[in-house]
Amino acid sequence: MRTTRKTAIALGVAQLLACTTTAAAQADPQTTQDQAGQPGAPAAGASVVVVSGQRAALQSAQQLKKNADEVVDSIVAADIGKLPDRSVTEVLQRIPGITIDRQMSRGDPEHFSVEGSGVTVRGLTYVRSELNGRDSFSANGGRSLNFEDVPPELMAGVDVYKNPSAEQIEGGISGLINLRTALPFDFKGAHAALSVEAMHSTLKKGKPDPSGSIMFSNRWKTPLGEWGVLVDLASSESGTRTDAFQVEPYYPRSDVVSGKTVWIPKGAQWRTLDFDRKRQGAYAALQWKLDNNLRSHLTYFKSKYRMNWGEQAFFASSSPYDIRVTDATYDRNGALLTGTLTDPVNNGIPFGDAARAATRRSSTTDIAWNVEWKPASDWTLTSDLQRVKAVTNGFDSTVGLGVLMPRERLDLRADLPQLVFDAADKAYLANPANYYWGSTMEHLDSSSAIEKAWKGDVKYAFDHPLLRDVRFGVRLTERSALTRNSDPSYNWTAITQPWQVGWDILKPAYLGDPRFAGAAVVNAFPNFFNGKVSVPAIVFPDLSLASGYPSTYEALHKFHDILCAERLAAQGGGGCTPWKAATFGGDNPSGTNDQSERTKAFYTQLRFGVDDWRWPVDGNLGVRYVKTDSHSRGYLSFTPTTPNLPANYRYTGVPFPTIPAFARALDYENGYHNLLPSLNLRLKASDTLQFRLAYGTSMSRPDFSQLQAYTTLSQDVSGQLNDATQVLNITNVSRTGTASGNPLLKPITSRQLDLTAEWYFAQAGSLTLAVFGKRLNDVIIDQSTIYRLPDTTGKQQDFIVTSPVNGARGTVKGFEVGYQQYYDGLPGWLRGLGVQANYTYVDSRRKLYTPVYSAYCSGGSTGLDNVNLNMNGCDIDGRSFGDLPLPYLSKNTYNFTLLYDRGPWSARLAWSWRSKNFMSTTSNGTRGSDGTDTNPASATAGQHNVAWGLPLWADAYGQLDGGVSYSVNERIKIDLQAQNLTDAKYRQLMTQHIGDKGRAWFVTGPRYSIRLGYSFF
Repeated sequence: MRTTRKTAIALGVAQLLACTTTAAAQADPQTTQDQAGQPGAPAAGASVVVVSGQRAALQSAQQLKKNADEVVDSIVAADIGKLPDRSVTEVLQRIPGITIDRQMSRGDPEHFSVEGSGVTVRGLTYVRSELNGRDSFSANGGRSLNFEDVPPELMAGVDVYKNPSAEQIEGGISGLINLRTALPFDFKGAHAALSVEAMHSTLKKGKPDPSGSIMFSNRWKTPLGEWGVLVDLASSESGTRTDAFQVEPYYPRSDVVSGKTVWIPKGAQWRTLDFDRKRQGAYAALQWKLDNNLRSHLTYFKSKYRMNWGEQAFFASSSPYDIRVTDATYDRNGALLTGTLTDPVNNGIPFGDAARAATRRSSTTDIAWNVEWKPASDWTLTSDLQRVKAVTNGFDSTVGLGVLMPRERLDLRADLPQLVFDAADKAYLANPANYYWGSTMEHLDSSSAIEKAWKGDVKYAFDHPLLRDVRFGVRLTERSALTRNSDPSYNWTAITQPWQVGWDILKPAYLGDPRFAGAAVVNAFPNFFNGKVSVPAIVFPDLSLASGYPSTYEALHKFHDILCAERLAAQGGGGCTPWKAATFGGDNPSGTNDQSERTKAFYTQLRFGVDDWRWPVDGNLGVRYVKTDSHSRGYLSFTPTTPNLPANYRYTGVPFPTIPAFARALDYENGYHNLLPSLNLRLKASDTLQFRLAYGTSMSRPDFSQLQAYTTLSQDVSGQLNDATQVLNITNVSRTGTASGNPLLKPITSRQLDLTAEWYFAQAGSLTLAVFGKRLNDVIIDQSTIYRLPDTTGKQQDFIVTSPVNGARGTVKGFEVGYQQYYDGLPGWLRGLGVQANYTYVDSRRKLYTPVYSAYCSGGSTGLDNVNLNMNGCDIDGRSFGDLPLPYLSKNTYNFTLLYDRGPWSARLAWSWRSKNFMSTTSNGTRGSDGTDTNPASATAGQHNVAWGLPLWADAYGQLDGGVSYSVNERIKIDLQAQNLTDAKYRQLMTQHIGDKGRAWFVTGPRYSIRLGYSFF
C-alpha cells in the first residue's frame, strides 16, 4: 500500500481552482505541486466537489484541517485575490487561538492600528512566518513578518500549524503561519482575473482610496516539456483617521482634602492622527515539468509597504503636585470623579501640543528555486534554494508648542471622559499668541536583513501495510541583520521652556512676538469621535515643520539663540549651546546592531498507518537536530567616577579598585544546538470522526534586537570630605552597567502536548475541540546579571548589569472549540444560511528563576536597571503590584460569523472579540520618576523621588465586519465590504491600587468599500 502525505500546503494548492469555478471538476494529480519542496500531494484520482465562492473556501479549509498530518487551521481565498479581509493580520484573527494587537507596535500603545499589527498564537508571541513553506521575515529586528505589510490580494490561503513535526523548519513555539500563493499548474489552462476597489473612511472622509489587482496564468506543452507562467500584481491604498482621549495617571495627594488621601490626575488630553498607507505586491512563477519524474519551479515575490502619518496631540506637561482641585467629588477609593483643575503656582496648567510626522518604507523580496526528481517510483529527491532580503527605513519627527491652560473641568464618571470649557477658556486656547515654541524631537532608523537558505529532502515510499514513507533532509542557512538607529534614538531638545527662564533665556519664544510668529495652524477637531464629543480648538505647529527636518529644526532653534543672546547681553556670564542633530549612520556603536547567524539542521521522519484496524491509526514520528552559530559585532565601554582628591589628602573607608577607563569594539560568538523530537498520531473512529494526539519539543531563537552587543559599565565612588583632617572617607562604591542586549542568549524551548477531537459531519460542517499545553524554559526577561572586569592588579571585579537574560519558565494551557455549518434543511431562501464560530481559552503562568519582588519600590530610575518595576510594576504611592500575566495574552477570545450563500448571493457578518490583556509596565505616559515614597522604613519617606510604572492593559474589544457579494455572471462579481460597523471604541486601562482606571480611548469609525472583480477565462 502506497500513500502520499496530505499537508495543508499541498491540499491548499490542489483546491485553489475549486474556489474559482462553478462546476464539479476532477483534480489533476500530475499538476498538483508542493511548494518549497514540501513533500506530499493529494492522492491520485482524488475528486473535489466544487462549490463557488465563500462556501467553497470554507469547504476547502475544512478539508485541509481534516487531512493534514498536524493540527492545522486554514483560511482559503474565496476567489483569486480575495481573502475575506483587507489585511492578512485581520484574516488571521478569524482563526481559533489567534489574536492581533490593535496598537501600531508593541512598544507604542499610544497609536491605534486600524488593520491590526502583532499576532499572538495561543497566548504566545513566538510566531514563525513562512511564504510557501519557506522562511520569510521583515527587517524589524525580529524573526517574523509584519503581516500587515503583505498584500492579501496575492494570497491563495493561509495555514496555521499549531504543533511541530520534524520536517518543519524550527523556530515557532507559538505556531507557524504559512502564507500560500498559487503556481501555474494549479490551473487547468489559461486564467486571468482583474479587480478594482474603492474604500471610504467615515471618520476621515475625503476621496475614496483605490485598490486593484491583476493576475494572469497559462500553461503550454512543448517538446521540452510543459511550461507554465503566472504573474500577479496588487496595489492597495488606505487612508484612515484615529481620534483619542487620554487621562493621566492618578497621583496620591494628602494636601487637597484635610485628613484624607485622594487621587488626582494631572490632566486629560486628546489627539487626532491621519494615517495613509500604500501596500504593493508583485508575484511571478515559472513552472516546468518534463514528465511525472522531473519538475521545477522558480518564484519571485516582493511586497512593498509605505506608511505616512501626521498627528496633532495635546497633552498635560504639568507638575502633579502643583495641581489644585475645586468642586470635586471622589469615589469610595478616593479617586477623582468630577472637579476643576487649576495650577496657581505656574499661573496656569502647563500643557504641550505637538505636530508629529512619521514615515516608513519597507520591502521584502523572496526569490526561490525548487526542483523535484523521482529517480525511481519509490524515491523522491527535492532541492530548494532561497534568498530573502528585507529592508526598512523610518523617520519620526515632532515639533511642539507650550501653553498655560487656565483651567480644566473633568467629569470621569462615564465610559468616555467629558471635558468642560467656558467661552473664555476656548478663546484663550484658540489664540496663537498664548503659545510658545517648546521642543523638537527626531528619530531615524534603517534596517536590512538577508537570508540565504538551501534545503534538500529525500523521501522513500514503502510498499508495506504499516510503514508509508521515511523522509530525511538537511537545511543550511546564512543570515545577517543590520539595524541603525539615531543616537540619541529619540533626540528630544528644548527650544524654549519655562524651566530655562533666568539662567538660559529671559522668556519663552511666544508666537505673539512677531519674530517668532507664523507656521502655526488652528485645529478645531471637526467630527471628533464621529461628532459624539466636543473639544476646544488648539493651535499646533504646521506639519511641514516636522517633515522639513533638518532645515526647519535649525530655523526653530535659532529662536532660542536669539533669546539666549538677549539674556547674555542683559546678565552676562555663560554661553548659548547650539542645537545639535542626532547622530545617524557612520561610526555610531550605540545606535548599531550588527548580527550574523548560521544554522545547520538535519531531520528524519517516519510516516506510518494501519488501515485494517477497527479504528485506523496513522501518524508520524521524527526528530530534528539544529545547530546555531551567531556572531555579534558590539561595543564595550567603562567610565569610572572618582571624587577629585586635593593635594596632600588621602582616602579612607571603603576600598575601591582602579580600573582604567576604556571604550573598544568587542565581538561575541555564541553557539547552541537543539534536539527536537515530535510525534503526531491520528485515530479515525469513523469517516467523519477522528482524534489526534501530538507531542513535540520546539524552540524560538531570541530576536536580533535582543542580541545587540552594546554594554556600558561605570564605577561610582562617593564619600565625605573632611578638610580638617584632609581625609576623604569613601562611604559607597557601586559598579553597575546597562546592556542594550545580550549576545549570549539561548533560545526559548518548549515541550507541548495537543489533543483534538474532530467531527466532520458535512462538506462544510464540523465541530472540533483542541486541548493544548506548553511548558516553556529559558523565557527571556530583563534582569540583573554579573559582568566581570579585571582591575590593575588582575583581580576580577563584579558589575551588576541589567540586560535580557534567560530568566524564567512558564506554562500555557487552554482549549479551542470550533463549529461551522450551513443549514441546508431550512426552507426557501433561508437554505443558504450558515454559521462559523470558535472560542479559545488560554491561561498562563510565569516563574522567575531568581524571583524579584519587593513590597515597596525604590530608586528613581525608570530604566531596565529597576528590575522590581519592570517585573512587577509600581504604583505612584511606591507600592508594588506583582503577579502579572504574560503580555498580550487574552484569556478568552471568540469569533462568530453569520454566513449566507445561495445562488449569485454571498454574505457574511463577522464579530471578533478578545478579553482584556496585559501590555507593559514601562509604557510611555504611564511611568515616571516622581512617585511618593510611602515605605515607612525608608530614609526618604514622604518625598516624591520613587520611579513608578503602572501595568497597562488593552481592555476587552470587539469589532463587527461584514460584506455582501453578487455574481452578475460567471465572470463578473460585485462586492460590498464594511469594517467596524458598530464604530467600536478601543480602550486601555491602567492598574493602580485604587482600581483599574481608564487611560485611553480610540475610535476610527466605520469603513466601507466596493469591489468589482472580472475573470477573463
